[in-house]
Amino acid sequence: MKPTVEKVTDKEALEEVFKIRELVFVIEQEVDPAEEYDEFEETSTHFLARLEGKPAGTARWRFTKNGVKMERFAVLKEARGKGVGQALVAAVLEDVKSRPEAEGKTKYLHAQLTAVPLYAKFGFQKVGEMFEECNIQHFKMELA
Repeated sequence: MKPTVEKVTDKEALEEVFKIRELVFVIEQEVDPAEEYDEFEETSTHFLARLEGKPAGTARWRFTKNGVKMERFAVLKEARGKGVGQALVAAVLEDVKSRPEAEGKTKYLHAQLTAVPLYAKFGFQKVGEMFEECNIQHFKMELA
């Protein structure tokens, strides 16, 4: 079964998003909760991916002074390798593209090393040197 992705529009779905991020980032990757949850939660556009009807992954995007930042891509361990990440990237890009105010702005993200190939499939390219964020190696990637 293919994953589905929906834009988060209610509190219940947002709670599912936070549960996934808690499991992936805070518990599995040991990111400090103070680093994971930020002042942009309410102004970001969040997405929830489902696999066989169950929450499986999440992402968000927001406007920044540098353009459009796509971030917080997380897929539950048991759902990895099943197209959830690709479905999320495609849905986020489609949503950004539908927003006239995003036109002409740089689309970028901070990719964990293991996710670089996923984003590259969508035309993102590494920019600059590798860096550390929350004790995890990343590359900044921009949509070419």
